[in-house]
Amino acid sequence: MAQGINVPDQAVINAQLAELGSNVPGSVFAMQPFRNRQTLSDADGTTYTLTSLNPHVNSWFVLETTPAGGRSRFVHFENGDPETWEISLIDEDGPALLIEGEGDSFACAPWADGELEEAQASSLPYAPVCDWSLFVRNPVTGNRTTREAVAEFLRENVIFGESIVNLIKGAFFEDAFMVSSEGEDEVEEIDGVELLGTALLDNAPNMRPYMGFELAGTDAGAMTAGAWYEVEESPGIYASVMQPGMIAREVMQSGGANGLDSIERRADVYLVAFDMARFDIGYELGTDHPGIEWSSRPQNRHGQGRGPDGFDTSAPLVRTGMLNPSFVDRVAATFTGGFKRDHGAWRFGDYATFNYGHHYGFMQNGVLLSRLWPNLATMYLTQDGEVDMRTWTEEDTAMLPDLVFARQNGVAIVENGVPGSRVTSWGGGNWSGDADATLRTLRGGACMRTVEGRQFLIYAYFSTATPSAMARTFQAYQCDYAMLLDMNSQEHTYMALYVHDEDGEGEIDVQHLVSGMAEVDPDNGRVPRFISAPDNRDFFYLLRRQ
Repeated sequence: MAQGINVPDQAVINAQLAELGSNVPGSVFAMQPFRNRQTLSDADGTTYTLTSLNPHVNSWFVLETTPAGGRSRFVHFENGDPETWEISLIDEDGPALLIEGEGDSFACAPWADGELEEAQASSLPYAPVCDWSLFVRNPVTGNRTTREAVAEFLRENVIFGESIVNLIKGAFFEDAFMVSSEGEDEVEEIDGVELLGTALLDNAPNMRPYMGFELAGTDAGAMTAGAWYEVEESPGIYASVMQPGMIAREVMQSGGANGLDSIERRADVYLVAFDMARFDIGYELGTDHPGIEWSSRPQNRHGQGRGPDGFDTSAPLVRTGMLNPSFVDRVAATFTGGFKRDHGAWRFGDYATFNYGHHYGFMQNGVLLSRLWPNLATMYLTQDGEVDMRTWTEEDTAMLPDLVFARQNGVAIVENGVPGSRVTSWGGGNWSGDADATLRTLRGGACMRTVEGRQFLIYAYFSTATPSAMARTFQAYQCDYAMLLDMNSQEHTYMALYVHDEDGEGEIDVQHLVSGMAEVDPDNGRVPRFISAPDNRDFFYLLRRQ
């Protein structure tokens, strides 16, 4: 049985690792240290080169077709089932793809019978070929809201556009989404889920939050602050609510964070926990964000290309900003990723002065599109299914053969259970927001927590908070490591759960963490964001394990 395109030998890997480790790799192919390729020629002199970008992960392939004396054309394929199908190039009366797996094999030359041309003309983000064993990833336009479109227009086309956008943020976005649930005195006793315990709070009143999920065990929606509740029809997913002003005194006085002001102390925080024994997690880049060009912030540039890695386009790789349709029947949740490229680097402080400003790195399906820099908070997934967070180091380069995805975003909010070393530094932490407005705004973040050997991923929505309030909240929920994701609006802090019908008709009930997030869904809220329409922003998704 063929093994698809194998991992190259160690000498080749070492040479390709040296390319990646150079000052400027220079191309998206040079960023892939495990890439391997096969080349065959047709009778008319056309050459076909199939590159597996990472044979360890076996997901993304690029086919380059070059007619004799003509220009190359590229197609980006995604393996429909990387755990089953091995893909290679063979001579079957001319070049063809060999698809092998689980005792089955067949040859497929979609460029010869018109199937590839039809797939590309379909304009589908994922167009199936070769009996659905492969998808052609087609270029599409990602959805964005009017608010985001206006902000980008101002930044790119108006003198002092960035200053205008920041003024708008300060005047209209600060505390714009802040909610404060009043305590509920006359409710029945409410029992939460014992597995996760309760947050470390001095004051745990009953609250009636503005949360969009249907929860089990509550009294008409009332929840005890800091307790966890099962989400109806969503096994392994739990929700909690609190306000930072309720956090236990020993946590608040433990050092490493600033004091909290009167507004963020009473601002609701909604948290959602996932028992990772029940879920697989994935990451998908948006059609536009994060980009791979230079951020406008750092002045420390190498001058050898249009991005920190020497290029400013992912071509020939195609970014769809949408869940692969093969996963739709298992999808349980999505939430937005991190900063755009322009905001994802340092303008001030020491991190602006080396590593070209520390542009936040990212990897999808084992393919590195922006280098992972030391010092940055990183969420990642390994091939054995381990999802975790850590501050990246030079030594972590050794993990590259095992990585499926990675997303960096700033520095740690919490590390080893205590506030990160830069939580209190505006420039040093690159927390964005307005320095004169004490960094208080709508923010989303995530943390990892281990309970009796079981791993939980927790997403938190802060209706208005500074990094210090985020750190204290994650401490109160006994998180091991926590990081900021995005901020300022509900499209950037979006989260939704998906409840599938049980009659097999394929309908999905979308439940948003807060009701305002429904307005971000395309077609006036009728099309689920990330699931049924391409989006310009990156996102994480959770799939129920089979």
